[in-house]
Amino acid sequence: MSVESYTLKEAMIYSQRIAQLSKALWKAVEKDWQQWIKPFNLNINEHHILWIAFHLQGASISDVARFGVMHVSTAFNFSKKLEERGLLKFSKRDDDKRNTYVELTPEGAELVIRMYDHYLDTEHSILEGSLALKELYGRFPEFLDVMAIIRNIYGEDFIEIFERSFKNFKESIEEKDTHEVVIKNEILMNK
Repeated sequence: MSVESYTLKEAMIYSQRIAQLSKALWKAVEKDWQQWIKPFNLNINEHHILWIAFHLQGASISDVARFGVMHVSTAFNFSKKLEERGLLKFSKRDDDKRNTYVELTPEGAELVIRMYDHYLDTEHSILEGSLALKELYGRFPEFLDVMAIIRNIYGEDFIEIFERSFKNFKESIEEKDTHEVVIKNEILMNK
């Protein structure tokens, strides 16, 4: 760590500022997220795994762990619980026998879509807190600085998975009006 480009005081203030802001933001995100998924009997890790499998259209347990920012054993154990509920299935690929992959079952895909249909049923303080910026700038914050920091911490692979999943997410949503969307999903289309 090069101390020449910043002082110890700057480093300490910056680190503490990021810690406090991140904790406050996460607390609000966590509360919003838990309220949204509670009626579906899921916890945040389970929902995140379903979301990753849905938007990456299947993923290795390693990818789920990396993108879900969780330990591999956590990703595997929660995936197992989702498999027991009939929402995920495990598989091996012919070209990659050493990795375990997860894919949504049709029931898992239906659950993800049902959750999207009920998104507005709960409060979303993060969304509400961002509306003033959207009104002022015409768009929601994009967090480019945060993305750069995450890229430096977790690497380009993480950002590539992040971008691919959000590209798939964006392409899977068709707006009917400002309060209704249709989610397109290949799993359900091939059912």
